[in-house]
Amino acid sequence: MGASRDPLEAVLVAVPVVVLACGVAGALMRRLGQTAVVGEILVGILLGPSLLGWLWPEASRWLLPGEVLPYLGVLGNLGLLVFMFLVGLELDPGLLRGRGRAVVVVSQASVWIPLGLGGLLALAMYGGLAPEGVGRAEFVLFVAVAMSVTAFPVLARILKDQGMYGSPVGALAMACAAVADVVAWCLLALVVALAQPQGSGGGGGAGWGVAGMAVLAGVFLAGMWWGVRPLLAWGVRRWAPDADSGAGVVVLLCSGLCLSAYATNAMGVHALFGAFVFGAVVPRTAVVEVAAERMRAFAVPVLLPLFFVGSGLRTDVGLLGGGSAWLWAVAVLAVAVAGKWGGGAGAALLAGQPVRDAVTLGALMNCRGVTELVVLNVGLGLGVIGAELFTALVLMALVTTAVTGPVVRALRGRERERAGSGPGAVRLRRSACGVNGVNGVGLRGLQAPRR
Repeated sequence: MGASRDPLEAVLVAVPVVVLACGVAGALMRRLGQTAVVGEILVGILLGPSLLGWLWPEASRWLLPGEVLPYLGVLGNLGLLVFMFLVGLELDPGLLRGRGRAVVVVSQASVWIPLGLGGLLALAMYGGLAPEGVGRAEFVLFVAVAMSVTAFPVLARILKDQGMYGSPVGALAMACAAVADVVAWCLLALVVALAQPQGSGGGGGAGWGVAGMAVLAGVFLAGMWWGVRPLLAWGVRRWAPDADSGAGVVVLLCSGLCLSAYATNAMGVHALFGAFVFGAVVPRTAVVEVAAERMRAFAVPVLLPLFFVGSGLRTDVGLLGGGSAWLWAVAVLAVAVAGKWGGGAGAALLAGQPVRDAVTLGALMNCRGVTELVVLNVGLGLGVIGAELFTALVLMALVTTAVTGPVVRALRGRERERAGSGPGAVRLRRSACGVNGVNGVGLRGLQAPRR
């Protein structure tokens, strides 16, 4: 009976279950001082074999049957693309002026240090955790890449929740995460090439594939900046005087982000970066902002949670039943935190950042969330890692994402205490609440920028 179930009927049941559960979990996490992403990842895990599938397998199969998963996956990835477009749209390159050296040092250290540590750990894990027939090179490189990822979309959400999106540390973290993830995606493309050498020319073909991908990515970026960007500016100006232009701009933006994502996906770079680059080149005008808010209002609360559930259904904590499996999971977490947080903070100190900013930056770079789940699903789909290691890495992504917000909040709280106890703070409070009153310029000056 379950095999003949209409896929549309299954989707009509699964979507509201997932969206409502993620909405409740996200609201609960916010009340606990966490980002909503942590609740959405947890819902994905709990609806899968780790809890619901273990306690009540019949309900799990009825709510989320196998035939519905491909549809949920497509919808979830569309939501992820829209979110990446919105992140690119709101990125302000002007915040990075004068920070080029710090961006290069921190971003590269936060890739290569965890990459090296993850590679050493993968060498130790290869004999017991690598799937049958997977070569040592692709297994080691994939685990190393998984350790080096920073969740660019989740980082943006955390910075907004913390009121740090427009701050110097927040801007530096966004730039470092963007650069680090570009390097990580290039390395992931190498893993994909290495994992598919049979009948395609072997390792030499992999090298040529990565080189060709780099050339095509450069052509894509140049075309987007010098070709698509002016064309978009002309199109938006043409629509701007029309009071009913909002729907047309939504169509333009949706079409552009899908085509850009298709282009980068065809090159071997993930579709996420095409959507992000498209957002970065779209002109920031009032009509674009209105259209982007319409897209955000549907995609982020409705489509994006479907991505997390797809990953949760592949995560089975029961696979870590043995003591050795949990030891490997703890080792994965320890290496991930030491490489990312320690490497990022140490590099920031070398780049001349204050100690508190350096520690905050390392904590932000340690956030993995959505991007880590994308990478892990690629590895599981290729067969480079098995379900047991996939589960350990998903738990690592959950923990590193969950600790980011509280750690950053604690560090900023101490900074506020120090800033609020000095004589400068007294003068600041007087200027804010004195002549200008509550609605005066002084109080507006204390508010964090909206973007």
